[in-house]
Amino acid sequence: MAYGESLLSKVIDANDPTALTRYDIREEHFGTEAERKAYRFIRDYAETNGRAPDYRTVAAEVAGFTYMPEVADSFEWLARKVKYDAGKRMLHRFLTSPQVGEKFSEMSSEEFVGWLIAEAENVIMRTSVRNNVGTDIKRDTSAFLDEYRKRKEGRSFKIWRSKFPTINREIGGYLSGNVYTWYGRSGRGKSVFTMEEAIEAAFQGANVLVWAMEMSRFEWMARAYSSISARRGVISATIGGVDYEAGFENRALLAGKLSEEFERGFEAFLAELNDLIPGTIKVRAVDDKDFSSRRVRDLEADILATKADVVVIDPYYYMTYEANTSRTTGGDAAETSKKLRALAGRTQTVIHGITQAEEVRDDKDDEGNRELRPPTRAELKKSKAFLEDSALTIGIDTLDGIGVIQLNKGRNGGEGVTVEVVYLPNYGIVREMETGAEAAGQFNF
Repeated sequence: MAYGESLLSKVIDANDPTALTRYDIREEHFGTEAERKAYRFIRDYAETNGRAPDYRTVAAEVAGFTYMPEVADSFEWLARKVKYDAGKRMLHRFLTSPQVGEKFSEMSSEEFVGWLIAEAENVIMRTSVRNNVGTDIKRDTSAFLDEYRKRKEGRSFKIWRSKFPTINREIGGYLSGNVYTWYGRSGRGKSVFTMEEAIEAAFQGANVLVWAMEMSRFEWMARAYSSISARRGVISATIGGVDYEAGFENRALLAGKLSEEFERGFEAFLAELNDLIPGTIKVRAVDDKDFSSRRVRDLEADILATKADVVVIDPYYYMTYEANTSRTTGGDAAETSKKLRALAGRTQTVIHGITQAEEVRDDKDDEGNRELRPPTRAELKKSKAFLEDSALTIGIDTLDGIGVIQLNKGRNGGEGVTVEVVYLPNYGIVREMETGAEAAGQFNF
C-alpha cells in the first residue's frame, strides 16, 4: 500500500501541513518520485498561502500522484508506516553500497563493526517517530514525585563528594549526569587531581572508569597506590621540615626500587586493598592492546560494561573526535563535547575530563621566578565547547609543593572560589591546606 500517498492525502483533507513538521517527515522518507514532488509542492504551497492545497490542485500539478480520499488512519500511524518503509530502503541501499566493501577492506574488524553500528544508528535516528515531546509539568507530577522519592532514598540521583572540602561546600559535590572539566598548563598536575577525585569516589563506593590515554597502566597504578597508602598514613615523612603521614614513594615504585622492608609493607598493603576500598576502579591505559578505538560510543560501552558511576577522561583531545558536520573550526571537538554531555545525562554518570590551558608569559615575577597562577576560563585550550557543556570548569596550577584549584565557571555556584592545596604527589599527598575548623573531617578514610 502507498502509505506516502495516504499520509499526504490526509494532510490535504485535514488542511494540516504542520503534521509533516510535527512527525519530522522529510522528502527522503518517500519511496517514489511522485510522492516526493507532492511533498515539496504541499510544503511550498503551505509556506506561501498558510494552508494546504486542494487535492485537485495537487493532482493537476504533480503527475503520477494518486489522491486517497477520507483516510481514517491517524497521522502518527501513517508516519510510522512511512518511516518504517523508508528505514528498510535506507538500510538496503547502505548495505549493498560499494562503501561497505571498501570499509571492510580498510578497517580492522573492531573498527568496521563500530562503523556499521554508527551507520545503522543514523538510519534509526532519521526514521524514528516521537510519541511525545518533552514533559508536561502539570500532568506529569507523578513521574516527578517518583524521581524525588528515588533521590531521597539514594536510588537515582547521586552526589559524589570531592576530596577537597571547599568544593563540597561551594557546589555540594559532583552531581550525577554532569560533566566537569579540569584544565591547566602542561605538567601542572591535571592527571593527579582527577585521580584523587576518582579515588575519593571509590572510597564512597562508586564504580570508577578511567580512560588514561597519556599514561601507562603501571604508571597510573603506581600513582594511585601512593595516594591510597598516604590516606592510610603508612609512612611518616619529613618534607621541607614538615612532618607528614605519607604513602609509598611514587618514583621508587616506578623504578622498582623500594627497600626490602618497604616492599614487604607494600605487598601487605596491596593485600588489604579489596577490604579498604568499597568501590572499584577500572583503568583503560594507553598501553592496553585492546584500547585502539576511543570514540564516545566506545566510552559508553565501557560505562555499561563496568556499571560506572564516575568516569575520568584523561585527556579529551586524545579521544577520537566525532565528525565535524558543522564544517567549522573546532567543530569536531564541539560535537564530541555535546555527545559527552548527553552521555553523562543518559548514563547518570559524573564525567571528569581533562584538557590543556593556554601557555602564558605573565606567570613570573620581576625576577623571572614562576608564580602560582591558575588559568582563567578564557585560557581554556582546544575547544570552548567544553567550557559551555560542563557544569563546572576547574583551573589548576602547582609549584614547589603547593597548588591551587580555582572554580572558574559553574552552573551551581562557586565561580571564582580558590582552594589552596598541599601538593606532594610523589608521596601521595594531595590535600586541601588546613585552615582551622574548616579542615575538620576533610578525609574520608
